[in-house]
Amino acid sequence: MEPISLRTPLALLLISLSAIAAAWWWLATPINLARAPIDPNAKLLCVSYAPFRGDQTPLVPTTHIAAEQIAEDLAQLAKISDCVRTYSIENGLDQVPALAAKVGLKVIQGIWLGSNRLKNLAQISTVVGLTKEYPGVITSVVVGNEVLLRGEMTTSDLVAIIRSVKAQVAVPVTYADVWEYWLRNREVYDAVDFVTIHILPYWEDFPIRAKYAAIHVDSIRKRMEVAFPGKEILIGETGWPSAGRMRESALPSRANQARVVSEILALAKRENFRVNLIEAYDQPWKRQLEGTVGGYWGLIDSVRRAVKYPPGEAITNYPFWKLQMGGGMALAVFVFGAAWLTLRHRPWTPRPAAWVAVAISATSAGILLGIAGDKMVYESYGVGGWLKWGALLAAGIAAPLLATNALMSGRSLPTFLELLGPRDGNPRPLLGMLLAVVLAITTLIGAETALGFVFDPRYKDFPYAALTMAVVPFWTLMALNRPQEGARPIAEAVFAGLLAASALYAGFNEGRDNWQSLWTCAMYFLLAITLWRARGVQSPK
Repeated sequence: MEPISLRTPLALLLISLSAIAAAWWWLATPINLARAPIDPNAKLLCVSYAPFRGDQTPLVPTTHIAAEQIAEDLAQLAKISDCVRTYSIENGLDQVPALAAKVGLKVIQGIWLGSNRLKNLAQISTVVGLTKEYPGVITSVVVGNEVLLRGEMTTSDLVAIIRSVKAQVAVPVTYADVWEYWLRNREVYDAVDFVTIHILPYWEDFPIRAKYAAIHVDSIRKRMEVAFPGKEILIGETGWPSAGRMRESALPSRANQARVVSEILALAKRENFRVNLIEAYDQPWKRQLEGTVGGYWGLIDSVRRAVKYPPGEAITNYPFWKLQMGGGMALAVFVFGAAWLTLRHRPWTPRPAAWVAVAISATSAGILLGIAGDKMVYESYGVGGWLKWGALLAAGIAAPLLATNALMSGRSLPTFLELLGPRDGNPRPLLGMLLAVVLAITTLIGAETALGFVFDPRYKDFPYAALTMAVVPFWTLMALNRPQEGARPIAEAVFAGLLAASALYAGFNEGRDNWQSLWTCAMYFLLAITLWRARGVQSPK
């Protein structure tokens, strides 16, 4: 290649690297808060506490948390809160009052009620005993948590149990449920000493945007004060998740969690009402029930056991953004390098559009690599989750490199038949077969996730970042090196129809405010178009 021919790719590489740097500078911009979520000079009133770490889960009845582990947690929580709220006495949680007394914590003690009457009686008996043994530690008893929401008990049975517990303890007694269920079951109000409501803006039937979450909490609290006059309204659960999928305009993120928590705490201080935050520690086991978002409501990381927002440190969604930016830039350089290396073995001058396609693939992959890696870490749960999201991220990294090689070699996007069909005796290029494998992996995972948003979308994560990294190079290759002749393969046509139909439904179902959904659906459409335009001809050697 003559020196003059290097001007275009070098200029495009510089533009690509600049775009990656600018994108990450914008993504990592910290937020400014009037009040820190964790103020070292003002302890939290109360936080929900569950002691489970790693693979520990209350879903396994035999799980028992050692006293040493709970004591370690409570010693840390005593530095940031005056109180912890528990939900049951199972799995070792009956040890909390004794251990809380040693570090000066108060306890809002929970009784977990369900459809099993014998277990209910055992829980009640234990808690009654704990209130007598630790009268200065247990400040109140919560008889049942969202048992009406779950439909595991009638209102009359719940009221009878509340009155029974009140007759046996000397501390205030309440019941906790989502605020709507108090309005639907007003007879519970007469039985309790104070009303405990849950207000979770993210989980509302019409999800609330993070910037309006505190306003929503205050408006619901005031509505409940009017509906239930004469008794205190305790907000027993409120907060925001730091990771997970969007619900309409409600976006889980580190910055949004910090903003919502700080604004609710400021509001509680200004309006002088009590609030219990959910929750102290991230709980990985909840992801089995609620998807990724269920495991990231904590103020403290479940693995490092460190406060997510240390006082004095900038709050950003990407605290490791420099490393993520550097990785993206390196990938972009490798993509351009793949183009140059390919041309060294096939000395011809490609169209300018080919270099533009390389730049588009390199830039999109470079910007999204750090986001996709971040999502894989937070969203992978269990062996299956790690395999699926790890495979999609690997495809997102490999696709721009292999598609660039094919683009600069003059080859078209391979078909599934070339990968899986009968051999005709002619040798097939290794890189071409690898590209076919990456296309197959992307298509299969894309189809599986697309169907998930059709049939069971509530807890599914949107794979927009890694999917974009893989789909964009496929589309550019198909657009520039598409065979002009040949039949449309049946497999590609079927997948194209499935992806397009799923994208239409998911986009409508998730709503126009959910940019994660719209982005993901756009990639489903782009992949569908790429597959639909495929032609079953032999790629040139």
